[in-house]
Amino acid sequence: MRRNSKLNYSFLLGLTASFLLLSCHSGKKATKSKYSATHTTEKNYVSEPGNPPNNSNQRKSKRSATNEPALQQNAIAEEYASKLGVSTNDITNYKLYNFISTWYGTPYKFAGRSRAGVDCTDLVSLLFQSIYGITLSGNVTDMYRRCKPITPSELREGDLIFFKINSKSLSHIAIYLQNHKFVHASVHSGVVIDDLGEDYYKRYFWGAGRVVK
Repeated sequence: MRRNSKLNYSFLLGLTASFLLLSCHSGKKATKSKYSATHTTEKNYVSEPGNPPNNSNQRKSKRSATNEPALQQNAIAEEYASKLGVSTNDITNYKLYNFISTWYGTPYKFAGRSRAGVDCTDLVSLLFQSIYGITLSGNVTDMYRRCKPITPSELREGDLIFFKINSKSLSHIAIYLQNHKFVHASVHSGVVIDDLGEDYYKRYFWGAGRVVK
């Protein structure tokens, strides 16, 4: 009887120990599984489409946008330095030359004020309003009356030059740029840059003026 009691007691101790071992092992699996699930959730959160974009990409985009005006200015400077025969450092009024670039090649049209066609006085009127904020209107003589007369040696960018072409009165107007060059709406060529040194313009040149604000 005592022997049977000892056997039963030993059997119960062994069964209890096995149960404890199995319970401990399950606990480790649960802990590991819990960590894995948390880790996976964090990774999924980072990859969700609603999250903010990469900051480095934003910085690159901002740098590109910031560089665009500088690139445009360099292109304008190179183009008009070549047209005028000057250094790129001499091209500083980018707004003026961008305006000219926009209108360059526009055909001549009497009383026109659009890219479809423009005449000499309206080109001057549009340019002065856009670039200098000055309102000029009327015919060539009216615009001359708004000017202080200057000599050819005093000409500077933005001054006006006047011509009498096959006429006893003022008949044509242009905007002086640099290095004897000027922009105007020519009857035959439209908006173009020409040179005061050309025989044709030397023959018909009448005078120059600086607009009084």
